[in-house]
Amino acid sequence: MIRPLPADDPLRHELHDEVHARPTARIRLPALLVYVAVLNDGVSRDEERLHLQRLPGQDGLQAADLAGHFLRLRLGDAVLKWERHSEFTRYTLVQPLPAQALPPATDPELLSSLVLDADWLAAIPGRTVAAIKLVMLHHDLADPQAALDAARHWFGDRTVVASLTGRGHSLAVTDFHLRDTGFERMLLLAPEGTSETRAGRVSARLLEFETYRLMALRGLPVAKALGPLLAQAEADLAGITARMEAGTGRASDADDQALLDTLVALAARVERATAETQYRFAATQAYAGIVDQRIAELREQPIPGTQMLGEFMRRRLSPAIATVGATERRLQSLAQRIERAGALLRTRVDIATETQNRELLAKLTRGQALQLKLQSTVEGLSIAAISYYVVSLILYGAKAAKAAGVPVHPELAAGASIPLVLWAVAALTRRIHRKLVH
Repeated sequence: MIRPLPADDPLRHELHDEVHARPTARIRLPALLVYVAVLNDGVSRDEERLHLQRLPGQDGLQAADLAGHFLRLRLGDAVLKWERHSEFTRYTLVQPLPAQALPPATDPELLSSLVLDADWLAAIPGRTVAAIKLVMLHHDLADPQAALDAARHWFGDRTVVASLTGRGHSLAVTDFHLRDTGFERMLLLAPEGTSETRAGRVSARLLEFETYRLMALRGLPVAKALGPLLAQAEADLAGITARMEAGTGRASDADDQALLDTLVALAARVERATAETQYRFAATQAYAGIVDQRIAELREQPIPGTQMLGEFMRRRLSPAIATVGATERRLQSLAQRIERAGALLRTRVDIATETQNRELLAKLTRGQALQLKLQSTVEGLSIAAISYYVVSLILYGAKAAKAAGVPVHPELAAGASIPLVLWAVAALTRRIHRKLVH
């Protein structure tokens, strides 16, 4: 077939297929979803592959099978989904719901009914960041309050938060409580006829917004730990600027150098803190945005007398995100103020240097003037000395001529030549000086 297109960009197929990289699960109700998200820092993809190979019938997994960041494994009647993200890896098991977990059960035990061995779950490479057991059931929602009462009984009559999702299509309930097993629990009630793809989408939103909530909160301890450092740095900067203000016009070079060294050390501390926290703070804002997006996608409707999931989440997540944002802005502001203080100190040092240069130049000018005077004096003495030797030569010449019989008086000849010799030597000296100057 003729292809009426230019050559493909090297990234075209990779970017095009990204929308299919993590297809939505198809879930047949009633179902039990066991979800574990672990931080994969320091965990290689090969370690995760070796762990997946421990599952029955999966010993033939190759590295290429995990190259696409997504893998779905069939385990009898169950399906295990593996997804690797930049900071964490998710394992989602979807299996039929055991009979003992069906209503009117109260806070049923679920782990013993898993198709996955508990030891395999405990040995997943990484550190757990989220673990959720999500039960999905068919239930009539004509009376939402009655459905909520049944869901609350399933949670052991605990206090729960709940929302009608999909504009009333299904009921999502949770208590946001960690059990002794380390898992949270969620319950989704949907009417008969709910499609498998819709059930998969709703479950993905519920699991994701809880995961991204926890990932967003990872910036909060970092922000709290940074508080004392920022307070100390701000106090140090205030002290430096106060010393700069007090020393204006009379600070010595040693004082300026000490201030500059202190300011450089402070700037280095703040820059290191920025480098260590910038990624975490940026990730917190990104994860918080995803949480808001997932909550919006739930299209919640309230049930009278019960907090909605999104309302509960935002009320408890927003202060943490605001704290992280305020700490990030505080750190950036501190860096900018240090930069301005450094500019002021450099300006003062430059002014002091220019003053010293002017004083040095004035001293050099005075020295050159003195040297010129000394040079003029030396030149005068040199003219006298040269003239003395020239007149002496004339005297000796005249004496030699008299001895040879020439009628000349040596002393008179030497005395008469003195003015001429002085003029000639002075003229010659000026001529040489002019040539050197030009």
